[in-house]
Amino acid sequence: MGATSVDIKKTVNLPKTAFPMKANLAQMEPRTLARAGRPMYVLHDGPPYANGNIHLGHALNKILKDFIVKLKTMEGFDSPYIPGWDCHGLPIEAKAR
Repeated sequence: MGATSVDIKKTVNLPKTAFPMKANLAQMEPRTLARAGRPMYVLHDGPPYANGNIHLGHALNKILKDFIVKLKTMEGFDSPYIPGWDCHGLPIEAKAR
């Protein structure tokens, strides 16, 4: 069998719209690549509300962490927000009490 050229776009059923593409990828990619090599500042966040019902303190905690990540980004760091989810042992810990 010989290799045939397939236009991949024709194999996917995507909706047709009149909306323009607003991602501006051609302009954004150089800016994204320019951030590579910046010093890292990582705030690895813990589980959202692993120790009881959600309350206003949880929201305040998330907002403060978001401020820190955005501040470090504005200071020139490559500062991704990395949410943590380490609650796998929590149900058994609650039963063991």
